[in-house]
Amino acid sequence: MPLTTGRTMGKYILMLSLLLLSPISFYSNAEAPTVEQPTAPQMSPEKQKLLGLPVYIRIIKEDKTLELFVKNQGGYKLVQSYPVCNYSGGLGPKRIQGDFKSPEGFYQVTMKSLNPNSKFYRSFNIGYPNQYDQAHGFTGKHLMVHGDCVSEGCYAMTNKQIAEIYQFIEYALINGQPEVDVNIFPFRMTEENMQRYSHNVHYEFWQQLKTGYDFFEKNRLPPTMVVNNGRYDLAPQGLLASNHTQDQRNPFAH
Repeated sequence: MPLTTGRTMGKYILMLSLLLLSPISFYSNAEAPTVEQPTAPQMSPEKQKLLGLPVYIRIIKEDKTLELFVKNQGGYKLVQSYPVCNYSGGLGPKRIQGDFKSPEGFYQVTMKSLNPNSKFYRSFNIGYPNQYDQAHGFTGKHLMVHGDCVSEGCYAMTNKQIAEIYQFIEYALINGQPEVDVNIFPFRMTEENMQRYSHNVHYEFWQQLKTGYDFFEKNRLPPTMVVNNGRYDLAPQGLLASNHTQDQRNPFAH
């Protein structure tokens, strides 16, 4: 009899312990997972001093690199190279809506292109299709550079990267830059690389892009391109000069 009573008491104590512990276990398991929220970029003092100056963006597909240049003391100087998280479709221009291809060519971003409330955190529309694309009947819309590292034809960056890039573009536009040039090349258009791709179906198109690529490499100024008879050409030098004349005082510098 005492043995039975001891066993019964032991069971009661065990059940009581489980009841006391189970709420703790339940709330621990039910706690919502912590979701990392993107924060405003923490720029170095050197970068902060450049906010508001004219900006130029160059994307090199083959390298998966986005380069941010700022015009300071004459020419455009490289501020940061960012690894592109993702893009779609390999080398070559975008031609058809839904082909999941990321564009190549010469594009511009204006204040209307910016979306601070994008479902991909931040984004800016590059302006595809441009005049060249339209002349060739290329179709597509909503081609962006954005965050979240996911691409279905856009150029995707991390949220931290796009936050910094977006801020440079926004401040430049607020400070009076009419549009920010975004030039997208398949690869670094050196003579060696052009020779490497000389038998590619897109070679003739890439020769047109090389004109703008070489202009920037020589002058450290974004090329102003026009479309003549369905081809990219450099604008006349007089137009180039007026396009790059701008008050470069920086009201955002600290």
